[in-house]
Amino acid sequence: MDGSGFIFRAYHSLPPLTRPDGTPVGAVYGFTNMLLKLFDGLHADYAAVIFDAARKTFRNDIYPEYKAHRPPAPEDLIPQFPLVREATVALGLPAIEMEGFEADDIIATYAKQGREQGFEVVIVSSDKDLMQLITDGVALYDAMKSKRIGEAEVLEKFGVPPSRVVDAQALIGDSSDNVPGIPGIGPKTAAELINTFGSLDAVLERAGEIKQQKRRENIIANADKARMSRALVKLRDDVPLPITIDAMEVKPPNAEQFIRFAEAQGFKALIAQFQKKMGVIPPPAGGRLGGGHDNAPASHAGPPPILLPAGGGVPRDYRLVQDVATLTRWIAEARAAGWVAFDTETTSLDAKSAALVGFSLCIEPGKACYVPVGHTQPQAQANLFGEVEDAKNTKPLKQIPRDEALALLKPLLEDASVLKIGQNIKYDMLVLRQYGVNISPVDDTMLLSYVLDSALHRHNMDELSERTLGIKPIAYKDVTGTGKSQISFAEVSLDKACDYAAEDADITLQLHRVLKPRLLAEHMVTVYERLERPLIPVLVAMEDAGVKVDKAVLADLSRDFSVRIAALEKEIYALAGREFTIGSPKQLGEVLFDELKLGDGKKGKSGSYGTGADILEELAEEGHAFPAKVLEWRQFSKLKSTYTDALIAQIHPKTGRVHTSYAMAITSTGRLSSTDPNLQNIPIRTEEGRKIRKAFIAEQGNVLLSADYSQIELRLLADMAGIDTLKEAFRHGADIHALTAHQVFGVPLAQVDADLRRKAKTINFGIIYGMSAFGLAAQLGIGRQESAAYIEAYLAQYPGIRAYMEKT
Repeated sequence: MDGSGFIFRAYHSLPPLTRPDGTPVGAVYGFTNMLLKLFDGLHADYAAVIFDAARKTFRNDIYPEYKAHRPPAPEDLIPQFPLVREATVALGLPAIEMEGFEADDIIATYAKQGREQGFEVVIVSSDKDLMQLITDGVALYDAMKSKRIGEAEVLEKFGVPPSRVVDAQALIGDSSDNVPGIPGIGPKTAAELINTFGSLDAVLERAGEIKQQKRRENIIANADKARMSRALVKLRDDVPLPITIDAMEVKPPNAEQFIRFAEAQGFKALIAQFQKKMGVIPPPAGGRLGGGHDNAPASHAGPPPILLPAGGGVPRDYRLVQDVATLTRWIAEARAAGWVAFDTETTSLDAKSAALVGFSLCIEPGKACYVPVGHTQPQAQANLFGEVEDAKNTKPLKQIPRDEALALLKPLLEDASVLKIGQNIKYDMLVLRQYGVNISPVDDTMLLSYVLDSALHRHNMDELSERTLGIKPIAYKDVTGTGKSQISFAEVSLDKACDYAAEDADITLQLHRVLKPRLLAEHMVTVYERLERPLIPVLVAMEDAGVKVDKAVLADLSRDFSVRIAALEKEIYALAGREFTIGSPKQLGEVLFDELKLGDGKKGKSGSYGTGADILEELAEEGHAFPAKVLEWRQFSKLKSTYTDALIAQIHPKTGRVHTSYAMAITSTGRLSSTDPNLQNIPIRTEEGRKIRKAFIAEQGNVLLSADYSQIELRLLADMAGIDTLKEAFRHGADIHALTAHQVFGVPLAQVDADLRRKAKTINFGIIYGMSAFGLAAQLGIGRQESAAYIEAYLAQYPGIRAYMEKT
């Protein structure tokens, strides 16, 4: 059984659940329930549950970027990993995992051994990566669909038999695992190539025979990527297994052990289910099984939804508003109610350039309307006789003109006595600001969720709706399509647009009715009312104003970087003795280690040398000019592509400014996150990077002001942990980082230079945030023993910090 697959299915299919001590156990509940259900149909002599031990495996040695873009596991899922192992053992099954290997590799090895020993092997999983294992005597079983997956199903999915799945995957790649594959090759093309030539090797060897020019060139240019991708997707079947198949013999679970485990989690319903399945006699009244959760987990222990039962049982009445009289009635109802859920539909995610297409209103759950104001006729289509009608002669869409509708709506949206409720309402405020409408006052369901549940889950409408209301909303792609056939929302038919947009406003109001009461019950009113909500109009004004940039300065820098990049390329080619693709790690590694013999070099599983910045910096420090020049080339190339060129492209044509978007509900720390462009990541550490900052300018007669808290975390630490020496240093205005450098490195205060101060700053903040000696060594570029000595010296200087950390 693929345990890791079960965990994530359980986590995403159930709402959050905590046991009495606050530990999240929703995924544990779902996982345990799945295993109990499997026991009903488990007719096996031997069984085990296989887990992933850690994200990093031997595949990261082959390709460091393997799975690199995957986000870390949700914070509330991490403490549940050991509990699902406990659940497995409590049900009498071995829980198996191995460092350096994925669960799939362990499964592949057991499948091979089982087959060699004459067993019929069934892998409980629907993971496509395991389909390569299917053969005589080895099948997959999708427990969620109660469906057996054999060769026919693999042929249907991949277009090739199981024995060629690896070859097909090597061509296709896998975006979820960051397996590159060959650009432009999809499943159908991969199957066609494999079936034509017979194997991946044959495709690569005979690529010159491929008729389609672009496909042929792509395959020839990316052959190494395909070979590396095959090494990544092919499962190992020679893992040194921790236990034999004989040790997996299926036995009835120990009832007392399982009940003790389930009691500790509060799984009252699962205990009853277990007793029924296993024929266990329940304890007498007043026994140990009291309390717990009566049924499937509830979404939260706070107050129940005011108007909405879980599962979204409210009848829907969505109306299309196409005349002034009807819109006037809806506005009057909203004013009488004192609140309205509001949402806009536009032509772009960029609020500064988006045109308003329509808006939706909802005053009570299930009752909402959509007001189209900017829809256009869909593309003219041929009639039955093959004649294409002239779009100019088609009957115009019935909708209120945009300016007329906004003139009616503006007084409501600006009325201080009517609360406007939105999901990420900052966007709607920015859109309507372009039309001279200032929405106020507001509530935001996204921020309510963020304040209440922070990093437990995402706070987008789809996730909140499914988690909180049990409603799966209409997807945007369902009304606009995807890919080449995607249309603008302005081209969506009015009936479809009404269903989609009115639902958005309806769900927003329903979420508000559930989330807002929780603020008081969970003591989060101040955070929302004093910190988060007042920030919305501030950010709207900031994003709308934008930041002025000097396009000429950026253009000059881009040209300068281009010249320097070209000069560096010539120097690099001269040092190498030939031209090559500097941006290719494979070619760079060959020049570095095979041709120039600069050190030994380490090859990964793909056969390519590692050429990361750390390797090049180490070689440069040894006095080699070649790696130093490559590092310079990388720096200028990144500055040009990521900053100067990108910033020029993002200057708004009307304002001459860049308008970032600040995400308020992304980070787990409460900080803002800036995108398009990211203005929180403009370089400052190098002289060339600082030149980019000079392109940010103030209007004539104004100045840019920079303000920062002075060592705020250390001040909090001094106060919370009661560190008198730190308090005294702050009272006397001491430079804490310089003081730390003096105390830890034994250098007189007057001789602490900028580099030593930077290292001390790393120590100050690293230690209070739990950085290990290993982490500090990596940050400072020193040995682990040296970094451990720094930490000890620091804690010896401030013993109260160690005591406080241990206490908390």
